[in-house]
Amino acid sequence: MSRIRLLCAAIFVCAAARFAHAQTTDAAVPAQPAAAAAADTAPNPEWQYGAFLDGAYIEDPNDPANHLFRSRGTAWHVNNWYVNMAGAYAKKKATEQSRWGTEILVQDGKDDEIFGFSATAPNLKGADFLRHLGLANASYLAPVGKGLTIQGGIFGSLIGYDSLYAKDNFNYTRSWGADFTPYLMLGVNASYPFTDRLTGTFFVVNGYWHLADANSVPSVGGQAAYKLSAKDTLKETILFGPHQSDTSFKFWRFISDTIVEHKTDPVTVALDYNVSTEQVDTAGTPTALWMSAQLPMQWRVHGPWSVSVRPEVAWDRDGRWTLAKQTVKAFTATAEYRIPYQWLTTILRAEYRVDDSRGPEGGFYKGGYVSPGSVGLTPTQNLFIFAAIFTFDSPAPH
Repeated sequence: MSRIRLLCAAIFVCAAARFAHAQTTDAAVPAQPAAAAAADTAPNPEWQYGAFLDGAYIEDPNDPANHLFRSRGTAWHVNNWYVNMAGAYAKKKATEQSRWGTEILVQDGKDDEIFGFSATAPNLKGADFLRHLGLANASYLAPVGKGLTIQGGIFGSLIGYDSLYAKDNFNYTRSWGADFTPYLMLGVNASYPFTDRLTGTFFVVNGYWHLADANSVPSVGGQAAYKLSAKDTLKETILFGPHQSDTSFKFWRFISDTIVEHKTDPVTVALDYNVSTEQVDTAGTPTALWMSAQLPMQWRVHGPWSVSVRPEVAWDRDGRWTLAKQTVKAFTATAEYRIPYQWLTTILRAEYRVDDSRGPEGGFYKGGYVSPGSVGLTPTQNLFIFAAIFTFDSPAPH
């Protein structure tokens, strides 16, 4: 509970400071000429706000009796209509003109039930409330050099290519690498643009999963983002810290995430590779290993139409992440049609996905129960998905 109180206190203090700063600034601004005052009244809101609703039907011909996509944390219910995520947000970016910023996003749906929890550590106190906060942070752009941005609270993860929210991704379902690396982080980060091409970020967070309470020792990490060219970007992120009750250094979990993205007007291609290791505090202290790679590609065909494909592979050698020793190969193809109308956008997606899981504990649910609480397994799963996503967004600040 102390972590939750610390989070709330940090957001409250930042918000109070922001209000005081705004009052002082407003009082100090001298009278302006009429022309300048008129220019200042041109529409350019500091705040942006909106809402979204994400619903889908995922058809699984394997027809599992429990209606579950095994080993997954998002889009994990099949053979029925589900609201996987709904949310509302308000945000203000920290700028040189207004140095305090904030983000708040409240959410609910099937996808916020298990995404930030750990299968090997207890839940954080208050997690049942915190899971409904997709974002809850305050930021400050310090007048240091080219601008040092400090952010604290719950913020988007610096690891991975996929967002928790399907509306922001090429495909409707997320990759294996995304579901087993953090979507959100709870802590503090500081970023600085060293050059026009290179930005560095350092962060301290409460752990690998922001809703887990494995111990009281924080994890630390850093990211280097480098613009190779106007079209190409390279990001390298590492996270290092304990995810077990024994916080001895030898038991710390390490993860490296590498992203290369090539982005042009009609086509975006990316490569995301992550590898994670952890020595487990159990008999023999074995070293667990996780690796995953994906190659998401999107082609904006014409107007509202786009097509995306994503081949991927994931290897949980010791079953530490997915709770099953398995190697999964998957391929996803998505067709998307967008219907914009003023502030509202309707996103319709039709998607096909095939996953193949091999290994001593691999497989996907199929058919009825073979024993109490246990559904049979099969190596391959084909999914046919129709999704409708509705977004409502006010105009973004210029």
